Amino acid sequence: MESHLYSEAFVITACSLVLLVLYSILRIIYSIWWKPIYTEKLLRRQGIRGTSHKLLRGDMGEMRRVTMQALSKPMSLNHRIAPRAVPFFHDMVQRYGKVCMSWTETRPRLIIGDSELIRTILADKNGHFVKTPQNPLVNLLQQGISSLEGEKWAIRRRLMTPAFHLDKLKGMLPAFSESCSNLIDRWTKLTSTTPQGTGEVDVAPELQILTTDVISRTAFGSSYDEGKKLFQLQKEQTVLVLEAYYNIFYIPGLRFVPTRKNRRRYELDREIKAILRDLIRKKEQEMQNKESGDDDDDDVDLLGLLLQCKDGSNNCMTIDDVLEECKLFYIAGQETSASLLTWTMVVLSMHPDWQQKAREEVLLLCGKRAPDFNAINHLKIVTMILNEVLRLYPPVTVLLRYTKQETSIGGLSIPAGVETLLFVLSLHLDPKCWGDDAEQFNPERFSEGVARSSKDNHNQTVFYPFGWGPRICLGQNFAMIEVKMALAMILQHFSFELSPSYTHAPCVGLTLQPQYGAPLILHRL
Repeated sequence: MESHLYSEAFVITACSLVLLVLYSILRIIYSIWWKPIYTEKLLRRQGIRGTSHKLLRGDMGEMRRVTMQALSKPMSLNHRIAPRAVPFFHDMVQRYGKVCMSWTETRPRLIIGDSELIRTILADKNGHFVKTPQNPLVNLLQQGISSLEGEKWAIRRRLMTPAFHLDKLKGMLPAFSESCSNLIDRWTKLTSTTPQGTGEVDVAPELQILTTDVISRTAFGSSYDEGKKLFQLQKEQTVLVLEAYYNIFYIPGLRFVPTRKNRRRYELDREIKAILRDLIRKKEQEMQNKESGDDDDDDVDLLGLLLQCKDGSNNCMTIDDVLEECKLFYIAGQETSASLLTWTMVVLSMHPDWQQKAREEVLLLCGKRAPDFNAINHLKIVTMILNEVLRLYPPVTVLLRYTKQETSIGGLSIPAGVETLLFVLSLHLDPKCWGDDAEQFNPERFSEGVARSSKDNHNQTVFYPFGWGPRICLGQNFAMIEVKMALAMILQHFSFELSPSYTHAPCVGLTLQPQYGAPLILHRL
C-alpha cells in the first residue's frame, strides 16, 4: 500500500514537471515566435512596411554591420550627418517611409520620423507611451527621474522642478563664470607658447572638463579636481554599459553572468555610490550646522536643493533617490552641454562669418566682462546659432518610447509591447518642415524664435533637442545658460578655425560626438 502511494506521488510529481516544462516551452515559443509574427501581421495590415521578424536577434546584426561600415570612413565637410551618425535608421526611413518597422531582438520597433506622430507621442499624458524597458546593466548608469513612470515620476517631477527655476539658476552664475574663466586661462597658457598667440587644441575633451567642472560646482559645491574621481568612474561605467547594451553577438542572459566586465560594472557602481553618499553626508551635516539651513541662498548647489526636496517630500523621496539624481546630473548635464559646445565651435569654424557676428554681439553687450544674467538673455545671435546647431547636431538623435497597452494615434493602432523610436535627427533635417535648405547652416531661421522657425508655421513643434511635452528635459534652462556663458567668454578671448588635422566624423555614443575629436586652431584676441 505504501509503495503504491509512493508510486502515485511519483507519477503526479513527474506529470507536474512535464506540464511545467511544456508550459515553459510554450511560453518561450509564444514570446520569440508567435507573438512577434502576430504583431508584424497587425502592423503590416495598416500599411506599415519594413523588415520581417527574424528569430531572436531581429535586425541587430544588420544594424551593427551598417554602423561599422559608416564609422570606417569620415564624411565630407557638410551637415548631412544622418547617413553616418545613424545609418541604419536613416536607411530604413529612406527605404520604407517616415513610419516603418524593424526588430530589436524579438521586439517590434516602429521608426517614426513623422512630425505629427512624434508630437502626439511626446505629448502623451495618459501613460500609453513609457520609457523603453531597460536591463539591470543599463540601470547602473542612473535610475533618476528620466527613467521613472506614472505617479512616481509625477511626484518626483513636481518636487524637483523648483530646483531649476530661473531664480535658482541665477544663483549659480558665479560658479558658471569661474569654471569658464578657468577654461580661458588654460587656453591662454596653451596659446602663449607662440608669438602669434596661436595654438592647436582638441576642444572636445577640453569642453568635457569645463562641463564637468560646472556640474561639480553647481551640483556639489566642489571643483573639477574634487569631482575628477567621480567623473572618471562615471565615464568608465558609461563605456562599459554602452558596450553591453549595443553588443550584438551575445548569448541571451550573458550580460547578467558575473564575467570580468560585469564584475567591473558592479564594482564601479559601488565606488560611485560610495563617493556620492559621502558627498550627501557632508552636505547634510553642512546644512544642519547652519543656523538657517532652509534658506535657499545658503544652498544654491543642486545637491542642497535636492535634499530640501527630499525633506519636504513626506518620505516620497529617499537618500537613494537623491543619489540616483546626482548620477543623472553628471551624465546628462555634462555630456549634453559638452556635445553642444563642441559642435558649436566646429560649426562656427566652418562658418566664420557667423562666428564674427556672434563675437560682435557679445562684445557689444558685455565688452570683455563675463556676461551677467541680463546680457545672457539678450544674446539673440548667439541663441539663434545655438538653436541651429541643436537642430543639425542634436546631442540625442533618437528618443525611445514603449507602448504599455494597445494605443491608437494618427489613424494607427499600435499593439502593446511595441517600441517606438522617435527619429529626432531625421525630423530636424526634413525639407518638408525646414525648407530646401534643411541641411544648410542658417541661424536666421530662428530669428523670430523657436515657435516660428520651421517652414510649416502652423505646425510649430518640429524642434526637439530637449524632448517635448510633459517630459521635456528639466535641465534645459540650466544647459542653455551654461553654454551661452561659455561660448560668449570663448568668443571674447579667441577666434578659431578648423585644424588641418580635423576629420568630420559625427558618431553616436551616449550623445552625438566627433569620432576623432575636434582639433581647432585657436587665435588669442
